Amino acid sequence: MTPPPGWYSDPQAPHQERWWDGTAWTEHRRTPEAPAPSAPTPAPGPYAPQASPPAPGPYTPPTPPTPYGPYTPARPAPAAGASGRAKVVALTVAAAVLVAAIVTGGFVLGGDGDDGDDGGATGGTRAATAPATTPGPPSTSPTGAAPRTTEPSADDPAVVVDQLNGITLPLPDGWIRPQQAADPDLRMSTDGIYDCPGDPGLCRHGQVFSRTATATDVTSPRALAEQDIAALADEAYDENRLGNRPFGGLVSHQVVGSGQIAVAGRAGWYVRWRVTTKKGPGGYVQSLAFPSSFGTGAPVLVRFVFDAGPDGPPLALMDTITRGIRPVGDAATSGGVGSSIGPSS
Repeated sequence: MTPPPGWYSDPQAPHQERWWDGTAWTEHRRTPEAPAPSAPTPAPGPYAPQASPPAPGPYTPPTPPTPYGPYTPARPAPAAGASGRAKVVALTVAAAVLVAAIVTGGFVLGGDGDDGDDGGATGGTRAATAPATTPGPPSTSPTGAAPRTTEPSADDPAVVVDQLNGITLPLPDGWIRPQQAADPDLRMSTDGIYDCPGDPGLCRHGQVFSRTATATDVTSPRALAEQDIAALADEAYDENRLGNRPFGGLVSHQVVGSGQIAVAGRAGWYVRWRVTTKKGPGGYVQSLAFPSSFGTGAPVLVRFVFDAGPDGPPLALMDTITRGIRPVGDAATSGGVGSSIGPSS
């Protein structure tokens, strides 16, 4: 069986963890989290039996087998030799056991006093309550437990959770949630398909997908967005991964927006183009880059592809989705076009 996606021990560097996407190792690595501290061992207290025997009534000491009085050892028989001495030792041991039983019974009954007195004989038997501890990270072994999941909003039908990058994106009404597939991007799209106006194939009017920016040496959000926008325009409206040109090819582009922007409380950068194609109405593409505080810490790219014309999504929806991006587990963090710039580290 193939292990599910998650963080596992890196086979090339066992001291690190590496992201397994369900089919192959990615370039995402991180230092394993420290294990949760174990519960402290309670200090030993005075000895007391774990459970007192039921006391049906007042204690009655056992009747001794012989009347009390000075002990007179039996004289060994002349023919017995060493066996006579053995009988003397046996009688002495029996007497000692009897005395120990009487003393122990009195001690047990004496401990059945007020349970509220911590200094009594039963005080040390109270079970120490272990402090609550936060569950540690799951097993990093590919054959171990389920991978890490941090999805406080995963059950919200209006939210899409990007576990790898630690963000959530609002799902517009009528859009399709991402499907599990061997794809490096988390992709949501408009419902319905249509015949592409160029090469044979099926197209969608709107798509939004997020990815980790690992295949580049550029780290600043501005440089990353400006570098990515051309590649995005080519993939969306010029030539796709299969070598087809669903819109007949890209003719020209025009920058319609760019600038610094707050995304999930962090300082990012966006670039938006209006593209013209040989066939069809063309469309709009936007690259949105911002730092990540989750996982490997690599920058995050959120890419937008909207067809132009009456069938395409409204352009304002790009801003709505951008403002709705949140860190996982933080529904109050704001961000988006026109928002104040958040911390950059």
